[in-house]
Amino acid sequence: MTPEKKPDKKTDERPRIRLDQPAEVRRTVTGRAVVRREPDQDRFGRFAEQFARFMGTARFLIYMTLFVGVWILWNLLAPEDLRFDDYPFIFLTLMLSLQASYAAPLILLAQNRQELRDRVVNEQDRQANARAHADMEFLAREVASLRMAIGEVATRDFLRSELRDLLDQLAPEGDEAHVPADEGAADPT
Repeated sequence: MTPEKKPDKKTDERPRIRLDQPAEVRRTVTGRAVVRREPDQDRFGRFAEQFARFMGTARFLIYMTLFVGVWILWNLLAPEDLRFDDYPFIFLTLMLSLQASYAAPLILLAQNRQELRDRVVNEQDRQANARAHADMEFLAREVASLRMAIGEVATRDFLRSELRDLLDQLAPEGDEAHVPADEGAADPT
């Protein structure tokens, strides 16, 4: 009898089961596979931002004021059989509470998305500032090395004075007529 081979980890092609995430495909009672669709978080986030933006406008406040005013006037002044919400306006209060209970999480979602965008922008700014700082340090080192190199460069006046000294040393003692005189040049000595 030959011993059974254990499957090699590298050649084992079975899909791994992840217990920390829900399964992608579910089987129904009939045995058909149903693909689970993930909600589009970005679309919902954009909706939340638009909703929060609209709720922060004067137009929304005017619409809500008109709605509540018409509601109250209708339920106070309309004939008794056409009123649908009597004086304490319980149904109006319920509707406004429901609207507020949905508005608060949507506004918080919009704020969280804005915070994430701000965090990304701040990180990009920090990276740009770090690059600019590194560039400035590099340029400062380059300017310093140029200054040092310029300090070692012989100037025209220095060369003339050195040449004059050499000519003086080469010329015989009494023959100073051969030394050319610089016109308009300052004597460095």
